[in-house]
Amino acid sequence: MCVLAGSDPDNCSYSRGYVKRQALFACNTCTPSGADSEPAGVCLACANKCHDGHDIFELYTKRDFRCDCGNSKFGEFQCQLIPAKDEKNIKNLYNHNYNGCYCSCDRPYPDTDEQANEDEMIQCVICEDWFHSMHLGCAVVEPEELQEMVCETCMDKAPFLWTYAGHFAVTPVVDIEDAVLEVDVEEGAEQEVAVTEEKEVTEQLEASEPYLSRDDNSSNSAECTTQEEESNRSSRCKRTHDELTDSTAQATAKSQGCKLKRLQAQGPERLRQGAVFWPYSWRSELCTCTSCKRAYVSAEVQFLMDQTDTILAYENKGMEEPFGQHPLMALTNSLSRAHQLEVIYGYNELTTSITEFFDQYAAEGKEVTVEAVHELFEELRAKKRRRTSP
Repeated sequence: MCVLAGSDPDNCSYSRGYVKRQALFACNTCTPSGADSEPAGVCLACANKCHDGHDIFELYTKRDFRCDCGNSKFGEFQCQLIPAKDEKNIKNLYNHNYNGCYCSCDRPYPDTDEQANEDEMIQCVICEDWFHSMHLGCAVVEPEELQEMVCETCMDKAPFLWTYAGHFAVTPVVDIEDAVLEVDVEEGAEQEVAVTEEKEVTEQLEASEPYLSRDDNSSNSAECTTQEEESNRSSRCKRTHDELTDSTAQATAKSQGCKLKRLQAQGPERLRQGAVFWPYSWRSELCTCTSCKRAYVSAEVQFLMDQTDTILAYENKGMEEPFGQHPLMALTNSLSRAHQLEVIYGYNELTTSITEFFDQYAAEGKEVTVEAVHELFEELRAKKRRRTSP
């Protein structure tokens, strides 16, 4: 419900330009999927007002999108809220979601052919496509831990993210037996190395024993010892000073350098396989040096540096004014997505129709009869049947 609350249900978003994030819909009646039709998306207000009774499906939210309702993709159909629009929104990006297909399997949702194996779908925060959990190439974490997900294709599109994944992403779920076997192998290898090293040290000590136990009775033995001790003390002081100086210089360089390079130097990155799940705070860990910013732009993922781009930020904003105080918010939180949409559509249609009904009778100076009210509600029920019928 927060997804709808973050968008204006009454005013077309076209005048706001390419909106950072908004709830979108596609109309299979006006722009049916096929070779002769271009993909298009409409805002929440247009879905309610302009496409009432049409075969529409929800796209959840998309970033940097401008409402297409009534432009050249819709032929003679005009937007009822803002009729004058550019022929196309050239900056809009589309994928197969606008044709009602999702995931790497390119199937609809819900999938009528796979009802017995209905699978939860998760959205990638980069490409914004939706994926079945069984097609992510990895074991999925528990639902309450689902935060932000990046699919494997998008991880490869921005390969530097694999380094961050090794340090900040949710730990991959592995099979317990495989994990135990891996640990046992590693521990065996460590023990073998330890035994070998111990043997080598023992042999070195034994070889040097004659030299360590030798009794040197030369007359200048004490003098040499004193000179060596002084020399050693001087060397130790010099080494300590140099080490402290070098350590300070290295710390300064680290604080001013590239965070990505430091992470790469700390060890091997995560295995480049499967989707990656991230905590909500992971974007704040990304390096923002000049070199890394260029890399984000080159990979077309510069929005990752924007903390307000996240779905969480959008939903939190939706709980505030002006859209978050919808009177049905508290009543529909427990409903499914389909039922939430149906309630919103029904509520908007009811209030609009009743207002128009009374305004018409008032303008004509007519008396409102019981028969007229019954006729109004029968018309509303007919519209609902047209909208919800398969």
